[in-house]
Amino acid sequence: MGEIKIPEPVKLICSIFAGQVKLLDEAQGVLEWIFGPIDYLSDLLPFDHTRYYEPEFGPGLMRRILAFERLIDPGALADIKRTTNNLELRWEMNGRRQVNIDPGYICLGKLVLASTKDHSHRIYLRDGIYAEVTLRFQGGRFQPWEWTYPDYASPAYCTMFERIREIYRAQLRGIREE
Repeated sequence: MGEIKIPEPVKLICSIFAGQVKLLDEAQGVLEWIFGPIDYLSDLLPFDHTRYYEPEFGPGLMRRILAFERLIDPGALADIKRTTNNLELRWEMNGRRQVNIDPGYICLGKLVLASTKDHSHRIYLRDGIYAEVTLRFQGGRFQPWEWTYPDYASPAYCTMFERIREIYRAQLRGIREE
């Protein structure tokens, strides 16, 4: 029988996309108020790897990736996804979302994203929320799977997530030294 162990805390990340920088800034501020200080903020990124969201959001979407200083219990991901889904309603107009917020986490071995959609490669958590291992850390780099979204699979995104992983790794060293 294996020994049950409590997992190490993980690094919460969020991807935000919207059609206006003002909405990205507002969403970022609300997320920071809920989840605490941000210790990684990407540049403004074009959201141009898919047109899937254009009917709802319109063209010209922009994205930011955030990482939060405060580490979380990985078991909290379902609650966090439900929170971010509720936050999206804050900016809804005429039944259409104006802001999309996708939470996940980075640990030493992977990047995990939360989803409300089931698929063959997703694991049910609870309360209608699923989790997917989107990237794996192997050979000193994040590597995509065949199901990884094209933007997350890109070298630029993998490099960004590797930087966030380094921040997380330094945080773990600090926790272990206490």
